[in-house]
Amino acid sequence: MKRLIQQTVEDRLEYLINGHVMRQPQLISDAEAVDRKKELFARRHVEIVKAKAKAKLLHSTIQDDGTLHVQYLAHLTYVCKDVDDSFYLEEQIEKREAFLYNDMLVKDHMIEVDRQSEEIALVRFQDEEEFGRAFHYDRRAAVQYAETYWNKRNPAYKNFEDNCTNFISQCLKAGNAPTRGYPNRGSGWWVRPHTWSYSWTVAHSLKNYLTTSKAGLRAKMLKEAKELSIGDVICYDFEGDGRYNHTTIVVDHDKSGMPLVNAQTYDSRMRYWSYEDSTAYTPSIRYAFFHILDDASKSS
Repeated sequence: MKRLIQQTVEDRLEYLINGHVMRQPQLISDAEAVDRKKELFARRHVEIVKAKAKAKLLHSTIQDDGTLHVQYLAHLTYVCKDVDDSFYLEEQIEKREAFLYNDMLVKDHMIEVDRQSEEIALVRFQDEEEFGRAFHYDRRAAVQYAETYWNKRNPAYKNFEDNCTNFISQCLKAGNAPTRGYPNRGSGWWVRPHTWSYSWTVAHSLKNYLTTSKAGLRAKMLKEAKELSIGDVICYDFEGDGRYNHTTIVVDHDKSGMPLVNAQTYDSRMRYWSYEDSTAYTPSIRYAFFHILDDASKSS
């Protein structure tokens, strides 16, 4: 069974690299995402020269009709050759489920996350208000945190399934961003052992906070992704309905100067910022680009 699951993720990479017909059926959303990834890399003139896939079995059950239900993690690694012949690694982790009958794969797809969840990881920070102290945003520290924890959870935090904005808040915190607004959950940006602001965990609330904040953690909204620096934040409204539902942090740039980002929930490292290869992507997607400011920054 483990060998069959491993073959499933390897088939997806075979199709991505060489364009071969996949030997096992996939949901259309997965196939379209792979096609979009190929198109995105071709448009950027970036070549995927090698790919690896690892599968980790989470649990399995046998249903009444004899069908084997399996949940597993697929860790995908792409060796990317940029326009100047330099190389970098893009990585993604997907939680997937498969149904097998008589050792034949019947169905396999990525498990969608409930993006309405407002639950959050809660770090055990000191309770005193940090607002008012001098704030210098340490971008490299924020990126280092994003690189350390993109595919694992900090044991100092209680983590939940939909963890994207909580992860970005942790990165900003690691970059020395001050909290403010406690105990009003609808105000400021803060976390305590058993309570938190909505802006700490909810993508739409963090987007609204960064748009309006004039003190402590604050940001300037930019027009284009290429203006972003490492440590800056991108918010995503996949459906284009005005409700933002994902957040990433810029950790590097490709040789064309475009951002590469890290994220959780669907754990990703050095992913191209536009998310056109995501199963959540729609042509109506909207982005909000935020350059983080500090006490040494000019707000205009």
